[in-house]
Amino acid sequence: MSSLVVLAFDETDGAEQMRDKLYDFQKRELIRLEDAAVVVRNESGRAKVKQAHSLVGAGALGGAFWGMLVGLLFLAPWLGLVAGAAGGAISGKLGDIGIDDSFIEDVSDAIQPGESALFLLVRDAQLERIASETDEAFEILETNLSPDDETRLRDTFAAEEIAG
Repeated sequence: MSSLVVLAFDETDGAEQMRDKLYDFQKRELIRLEDAAVVVRNESGRAKVKQAHSLVGAGALGGAFWGMLVGLLFLAPWLGLVAGAAGGAISGKLGDIGIDDSFIEDVSDAIQPGESALFLLVRDAQLERIASETDEAFEILETNLSPDDETRLRDTFAAEEIAG
């Protein structure tokens, strides 16, 4: 079973600093990453996504997944009714693959302008141990994906990547 994990930081460089430490955590088998992306939300609220290609191998979800998730979390509140409809469609799609509305809401609330987050799709992670071994302070948000949910997630966003 995989989990979608978000590590939320109070500063813009916190997620990138943690991303760099994940190499060591992977070597020590404290985490098994399927995919990862850094999200930095600038002071005006715009979010920038950087996929962590060097941390993950084949089977990563790609930019379509992270772009849609981040778009849902940070763009919809400022775009009014049009974005609300698009956000509803994306939310419905994410709900169909096991990512519930409360998780989406929690993540959106946790990452404010001037902050960053590390989004992780993990197979196995000792998050409490990782937190105890770092100097950074961060909030951990996590939702589990069943094997069927993970397959639907990969199928849905692989098709989006090819079509886009």
